[in-house]
Amino acid sequence: MEKTRKNKEAELSLKTIAIMSPGSMGSAVGKAIKSHGFSVISSLEGRSKRTKQLAQAAGIEDVGNLSNLVQNSDLILSILVPSEAHQFAEKISHALKNTNSKVIFADCNAISPDSTRQIGNTIISSGGDFIDGGIIGGPPSEKDSPRFYVSGPNAVQMTKLDGKGIAVKFIDENIGSASAMKMCYAALTKGTSTLHIALLAAAEMLGVSNELELELEYSQRDTLNKMSTGISRIPSNAHRWIGEMDEIASTFKSVGVPQGFHQGAAEIYRLLNKTDFANETPETIDNSRTTKQTIRELTKFLNTEKG
Repeated sequence: MEKTRKNKEAELSLKTIAIMSPGSMGSAVGKAIKSHGFSVISSLEGRSKRTKQLAQAAGIEDVGNLSNLVQNSDLILSILVPSEAHQFAEKISHALKNTNSKVIFADCNAISPDSTRQIGNTIISSGGDFIDGGIIGGPPSEKDSPRFYVSGPNAVQMTKLDGKGIAVKFIDENIGSASAMKMCYAALTKGTSTLHIALLAAAEMLGVSNELELELEYSQRDTLNKMSTGISRIPSNAHRWIGEMDEIASTFKSVGVPQGFHQGAAEIYRLLNKTDFANETPETIDNSRTTKQTIRELTKFLNTEKG
């Protein structure tokens, strides 16, 4: 297999990378890749004002529609809300057929292995090449690089981007492995966050939040520290993570592991998405807001729902 990987690497020639969509993660990935000599493009047709501003700030070129995107790119990185992954792949499929283009499509979304294989079939049946990808970590920065886990027969081609603002980690040639990695990792990180939020909200509504905090300070200080940072930023991303939890639940169910944990996690994100804090963007989050203030806002909403 190692010989096969080296042969594929030698054949690879990536010059233009397409990013869809250049939101918080996509624009930062595009900027990082561009700084290493690649051309980076996107189709901003129908995208939000914020997305367009992020793309412009990152130096990502807008090529208009998706037909232009597939005709002018060597590799497309799909970095979207999970609920948009299938629809976007269908649109790329039509563009590939209409333009008779040849492009590599890497689905880097937080979706189940089954969903990934469905998207892979859509792209391959339209004449494109497919890579299964899963992103772990935040947007590229001076201190850290996100890890792009990749798998599938063409996955080794992504290694040309390794060290170019992102880390690319090849798993194997099976479509679904990279998505499985992402699902299992996010089950821990984002799943744990919802457990923290749920128990803090319950304690607040039951009138024991102060006592719980004192006990956690005494016996679970590391956990309390984690609860005290980051929760105030979660509502702004809740809309993205609802679908991610649903995909994790589906992944677990497919291998006989109970899915209820992450169905519950999805419900927590749905509740957070109904609060006023959900209207914030990563650029407008009130960083002075505490975890307690965020939890109290959630419990106000829960009391309204009860009433």
